[in-house]
Amino acid sequence: MSTTTRRALVLGCGGTLGGAWTIAALKSLADHLDWDPRTASIIQGTSAGAELGTMLASGISVDELVAMQQGSTEDKRLRAHLADAPGRFPPLPRARLGSPGLLRRARGLSALSGLAPGGSGDPAWLERLALSLNPRASWPSHPGLRLVAMDYDTGERVAFGAPGSPPASVSEALQASWAIPGWYPPVEIDGRRYIDGGAASTASVDLIADDPGAQGVDEAIVIAPMASLSGARAPGLLGHGEDRLLRRGMTRGLRAEIKHLELSGTRVIVLDATTADLAVMGGNLMDHRRRETVFEHALATLPQRVTTLEGLR
Repeated sequence: MSTTTRRALVLGCGGTLGGAWTIAALKSLADHLDWDPRTASIIQGTSAGAELGTMLASGISVDELVAMQQGSTEDKRLRAHLADAPGRFPPLPRARLGSPGLLRRARGLSALSGLAPGGSGDPAWLERLALSLNPRASWPSHPGLRLVAMDYDTGERVAFGAPGSPPASVSEALQASWAIPGWYPPVEIDGRRYIDGGAASTASVDLIADDPGAQGVDEAIVIAPMASLSGARAPGLLGHGEDRLLRRGMTRGLRAEIKHLELSGTRVIVLDATTADLAVMGGNLMDHRRRETVFEHALATLPQRVTTLEGLR
């Protein structure tokens, strides 16, 4: 690896199981490249990716993330966070639509997210994580942390932490990026309502091209458990439904975003989900009962895939 390579690390959405898969992907990449992902010039995350990005930018190493997943970590903050994760299904939502006006202003999944009922889940587990990792600061010391959320009234994406973005604490930005429509309530920041960035894009890769803090980035490594550039499809009835409603649209968007970033001169390398990965994950990415199985599967299969990634140096 060239010591002068400036990397952006882009972590996509994926819920509890996508997060476990992403940690295995980070471990495979770190080992193959002899690289510490915490040193990436930009660490951009969406939803579950924002959770992991916050941890990396706050000094948590990949090996510590692996130990957390395996239940062997000695870090009390990580043990508490793993035990604090949400359940398989959202609590009963509120009896009102989240943002009906979004149908007029946005398209695709972004527009449909406005029809979701108001979420009643408690995002305090994310606040506890952010505060435990940064007890004396409102934002991690890493200058390149970006947490992506979507404006719930306009459908526009915001990368909190980027130059010119609304002022926010890491706790606020993380909760906003994880605010799944119908599961968690939107998070108000600087007078605007924000929800899960995954409602607009699986990873928002294109935002790197327009980020003043990312100028000069040579390479972007994208980990996207909810996209399948190869056309892989989840087996089973539930999996096919997820493909139609989520994965196909997210994959189309990711392809367009990659082209946009490549036009700026940045090399883009993507690690996405295969049919085998989707079969292990199943139809509910929040099903914590499958977390260990997904993690061990990814830990066993991703190292070989990483060695074959085109362009990875």
